[in-house]
Amino acid sequence: MRRTLATLSLSFASAMSLLAQEEHAASAESANLLDPKVGLMFWTLIIFVFLLVVLSKFAYKPLLAAVEAREAALEKALGDAKRDRDAAALLLAEQQKALAEARAEMQKALNDGRAAAETLRAEMLEKVKAEGADMLDRTRREMQAEKEKAVAELRREAVDLAISGASKVIGRNLDSATDRALVESFLSGLDAPKGTR
Repeated sequence: MRRTLATLSLSFASAMSLLAQEEHAASAESANLLDPKVGLMFWTLIIFVFLLVVLSKFAYKPLLAAVEAREAALEKALGDAKRDRDAAALLLAEQQKALAEARAEMQKALNDGRAAAETLRAEMLEKVKAEGADMLDRTRREMQAEKEKAVAELRREAVDLAISGASKVIGRNLDSATDRALVESFLSGLDAPKGTR
């Protein structure tokens, strides 16, 4: 229906303009541009008003509606973009906060690990030192026991040799306990001055 009206109005407008051209051609012999033609002005005004009414009813309203819809869509898109930008900024701030917290936790874990490793190292070093000192003391005690055992063995052999030498010199057997005690006290008396020096 709109197309039919639009086609009809265009046909009417072109017919009017042709009619006006014919009148103008007839009066072309006396064409004075400053001389107003009332008929031409009347029909031009009628055609203008008719086209204005037709366009305002059928063309301007849809064009204005389309422009307003486009403007509303642009405002909505701008609002959505601003909301998305604010949401993205908020997410970025949250991510940066989470990243900072993760870095702090990682640094704390590293520091705790270093402290634990240092403590373990100190404990192990102390344990090794204690074991080394114990082993050294045990070795010294064993060496002292072996030394004392060797000295006692040497004394016993020296007593036996002294008794057997004395018995050969004297010519009789010196094997009694009193003789042995006498020789041992003599040998221990020899050790005493060495320890006091």
